[in-house]
Amino acid sequence: MLISGASVAGPALAYWLRRYGYRVTVVEVAPALRGGGFAVDFRGAVQLAVLERMGVLEVIESHATCAGTADAGDAAMRFIDAEGGQLAVLPPEFAGGELEILRSDLSRLLHAHSLAPAHGGPAPEYLFRDSLTSLTPTAEGVHATFERSAPRTFALVIGADGLHSTMRRLAFGPESDYLSHLGYYVAGWDLPRSAGDLAAHPVGYNEPGRVVTVGRTPRRAAEPGYAGEVFCVFASDAELSYDRRNPHSQKQAIAHAYQSGGWRTSELLATLWDADNLYFDSISRVDVPCWSTDGRIVLLGDAAYGATLGGMGTGSAVIGAYVLAGELAEADGDAATAFARYERILRPYVTPCQQGGRGAGEFLAPLTQQAIEDRNTTLNDPAAVAAMLQRGYDISAAITLEDYPSHFPARSR
Repeated sequence: MLISGASVAGPALAYWLRRYGYRVTVVEVAPALRGGGFAVDFRGAVQLAVLERMGVLEVIESHATCAGTADAGDAAMRFIDAEGGQLAVLPPEFAGGELEILRSDLSRLLHAHSLAPAHGGPAPEYLFRDSLTSLTPTAEGVHATFERSAPRTFALVIGADGLHSTMRRLAFGPESDYLSHLGYYVAGWDLPRSAGDLAAHPVGYNEPGRVVTVGRTPRRAAEPGYAGEVFCVFASDAELSYDRRNPHSQKQAIAHAYQSGGWRTSELLATLWDADNLYFDSISRVDVPCWSTDGRIVLLGDAAYGATLGGMGTGSAVIGAYVLAGELAEADGDAATAFARYERILRPYVTPCQQGGRGAGEFLAPLTQQAIEDRNTTLNDPAAVAAMLQRGYDISAAITLEDYPSHFPARSR
């Protein structure tokens, strides 16, 4: 089998498929596992249960963003006014769930776990610095060509390569058919040591239609040159024109969105131009009417049901990998049946999760001053905060996991 993407969903699926005896190749366009300091989270009993079944819950907990640090309790973010006065407090559970980890740490741990020798079948093959260029269904399987590697034919191909999935484009059609802009953009970059006290405490500053936040991840405190990170969300009804492969073009779009900003926004933007780990994307949602095609090709994670921000994408991807692998193993070669069952089980779960995409933008960067004040009033009401958190946990737990057998007969597909 071929998996496109080696971030989170890909290595998680590779682990389960290996455990069930399948031969797996994973192709990843990046030259190595991706770094970057931004965090992802898991929340709710079901997401944690999948990690426990994988055997990675304890090691992920040991790499939690605030694990073992003196200031682990100083994670709540204060919304402030232009003079630095506190307006409201955002509890850490809103962003960090029950278990938060750097995406780079999670990717590294899942990759290592998929290769560990104690999991039965043949170890997955990882092809870094490579990408798919074509997919052609044949009588024997799916013929795949690559930018660097020699062509091969695979029994099945799984796209786990994110919102901007190359595999989805090759097998299902252009990105514009499936990706919907939700009216906001998100950006983030690291602060250098020269930024001084800008990230001393996690704070967020709003103006209508935009927010800039700054803070630091305790787990990264020892990294050379690291002082914290900036995170921005801003509204834009129209999709912006910029080059996704050109960081300078992206930086220009961010600077334009935050020009004349109050508080210390200009100081934060001054650090943008030399940042070498910029993240920038639209807040968008992926909607694919059917996650599989040709009976041999299927999508997983953000490629199938992603939302840039607030969509519980990491937890959904790990649950999806568990379900897809289990259904493939139970179907014993009948991929069409497995794909249909996977989608029937998972779609009712991930659809409500995705709805958080637009809600996240509106919550973090309300469009009017009145909406900002209303949001702050809600955050200052403990009962309202508790209700919002409970809704999130209810959504994250709204699926019953099948108890797939631990092992199936050895396979070599």
